[in-house]
Amino acid sequence: MRNYEVKLYQKDDFENWNAFIGQAKNATFLFHRDFMEYHNDRFLDFSLIVLDKEKWVAVLPANIVGNEVFSHQGLTYGGLVYNEKIKLASVIEVFKDILSFLNENNIEKLQLKLIPSIYHQKPAEELNYALFLAEAQLIRRDSMSVIDLSKKNILSKLRKRSIQKGILNDFEIKEVEDFESFWKDILIPNLNKKYQVKPVHSLQEITRLKALFPERIRQFNVYENGIIVAGTTIFESSSVVHCQYISGKEDKNELGGLDFLFHHLITEVFKNKHFFDFGISNENQGRKLNNGLSYWKESFGANIIVHDFYEVKSINYNLLDNFLL
Repeated sequence: MRNYEVKLYQKDDFENWNAFIGQAKNATFLFHRDFMEYHNDRFLDFSLIVLDKEKWVAVLPANIVGNEVFSHQGLTYGGLVYNEKIKLASVIEVFKDILSFLNENNIEKLQLKLIPSIYHQKPAEELNYALFLAEAQLIRRDSMSVIDLSKKNILSKLRKRSIQKGILNDFEIKEVEDFESFWKDILIPNLNKKYQVKPVHSLQEITRLKALFPERIRQFNVYENGIIVAGTTIFESSSVVHCQYISGKEDKNELGGLDFLFHHLITEVFKNKHFFDFGISNENQGRKLNNGLSYWKESFGANIIVHDFYEVKSINYNLLDNFLL
């Protein structure tokens, strides 16, 4: 079998990294270095590049904490990224060489949060099989609520009534370039009241990311008499629409503001996409389900796929020897 060179990402790899991401079969704009580095003050980057001589074969967006390496903790998903030409046996060998590299550098464990299959441009679960061979442990599983927009989806009667309320209450939906009113008037107060947390992205960060990825990051707000009452921040990839933030004024949600918004997004704005991803409804590392939130998403016709997180010991690289018949 071929031995690959594994090296740490350096600043002068910026252009080659982004070019590789652009032609990978299981990557989105979240793996672009401009996106990964907006919060480089919070994470110590430990991204890896796998080479066959001078040819780029795979990359692993990652950061390091102590003697453990993680699929980049500042990203929603991660894992090993590669193009459609690579074969299963080669992916296993690549993963073996990554584990061996980590082991040689006294890194005991690697934690990977896989890229959900809906984000693949083509089937790309070779890493899943390599993790099985390496005896990786499943440490977390989140439930994602996803609508397949290529199929007919049935709204619940409750959602239909709420959408009609939104129409009758004369709410107005606008796509806006500015995030300030949603962040300051809706999102930050709601997250603080319900969970005592702040948004993952500050207003300054989401504004900067929007400037870097204007076609990929979009903001839709709902207004009543010109005053914002609800909104959602969308991350749009080639085939998937992901709701990064969803929030509304509590009293206005009863009047159908959010339901009116999402019905419009699903049936009009993004009707030609393949998947509409509402995101997860879990807490406590996937071990608790917010049933009300999950039910709300499912009542739009969403179904569940899982997002898996694995932990593997670097010393297990030797389990990836002699796997071929």
